[in-house]
Amino acid sequence: MTYLVRTETPPVEVYQRLRVATGLSPKSATAATAGLAGTWYAVVAYHDDQPVGMGRVIGDGGTAFQIVDMCVLPEHQGRGLGKKIMAALMEHLRQRAPRTAYISLIADGDARHLYAKYGFTETAPDSVGMALRL
Repeated sequence: MTYLVRTETPPVEVYQRLRVATGLSPKSATAATAGLAGTWYAVVAYHDDQPVGMGRVIGDGGTAFQIVDMCVLPEHQGRGLGKKIMAALMEHLRQRAPRTAYISLIADGDARHLYAKYGFTETAPDSVGMALRL
C-alpha cells in the first residue's frame, strides 16, 4: 500500500473520527476546534486520498513541545506508517525548535518502542508523567 504524509492540521471532523477509530478519547467539536488552533506542526497520513493517521506537535514555540494525537487506523497499522508520521514530526522539530527545547510525549502501551527509535527515553524514576482528566 502507498501512503502519503502531508503537512497539515487535520480538519475537526477528521481529527474526531481518527481519535475515536483508534481508541483515543473522543473530543467535542468545540474542544477539537480550540485544540487544533494551538497546533505548532501537524501531519495527516493518507491512503487513496482518505485520512488514515495523524500526529501533532503542540507547544510554546520555544521552550516546551509535546507530541500528541499520534494514531493510525487499525487496518493500516504494522506497515510503517507510525514511523513516517513520527519522522515528519521529528524532522520539523529538529529544523525549527531551539536546541534547548524540551520535547515530551505520553507513550501508550508498546508505542514506547516506536518513540525510543527517535531518542525518547522513559523519565522515571527522576520524573513521572502525571495527568488530570476533567
